[in-house]
Amino acid sequence: MDMDNPGNRNPKHPDNSAWITQSAFTQNPHAVRDPKENNLEQAIGHEVRAYRKKLGLTVADLASAANISLGMLSKIENGNISPSLSTLQSLSRALGVPVTSLFRRYEEARSAVYVKAGTGLEIERRGTRAGHQYRLLGHIGDNSSGVTVEPYLIELSAESDVFPTFQHEGMEFLYMLEGEVQYRHGNLLYTLQPGDSLFFNADAPHGPEVLTKLPIRFLSIISYPKRNGEVEP
Repeated sequence: MDMDNPGNRNPKHPDNSAWITQSAFTQNPHAVRDPKENNLEQAIGHEVRAYRKKLGLTVADLASAANISLGMLSKIENGNISPSLSTLQSLSRALGVPVTSLFRRYEEARSAVYVKAGTGLEIERRGTRAGHQYRLLGHIGDNSSGVTVEPYLIELSAESDVFPTFQHEGMEFLYMLEGEVQYRHGNLLYTLQPGDSLFFNADAPHGPEVLTKLPIRFLSIISYPKRNGEVEP
């Protein structure tokens, strides 16, 4: 093996894997964030804390206004206790919101989109080039995450334009399924073959520069901050 270029690495770009450490990942995907028996308590605590911070109140301020102990309020906000209706009423009055608003997160729907193979919505995005087929695999517009995510299956044909200067906000993740393409990001060129992936800031110029082996198919997952009231591209 060529130790200067092991495997299929592209010598034109650095290997960033050495910079990835376990400490870089702070979220445990296997953790149960809201155990079933504590769902309601967690939801109420989240809303109480959110309303308190929105009003610029400290924990001590709200505890005093609601006439409850500091320790009690701390347990409520952390979802460690089930508050009585009288306590919830006191908190709602102190926060100036209806009692029912403290249950909003518990009642909030969590959406999912299921797309059968070959049934994704074929669309034309802004800046789409000739021969670039975009198939949207799912979309959840109204969500509480604060992030919009657009998953696409992209197919490039023999007639496809090469256009390495796409630019848009957010982050983008590519996963190669079929074919081979030389994909540009900024001033670096990446060779993408089936099983390869590329994750990058999408505000730098990027896109397919050389269609090496056709047909080409890859997944593109774009994420960016949610913009209320704006029409999607």
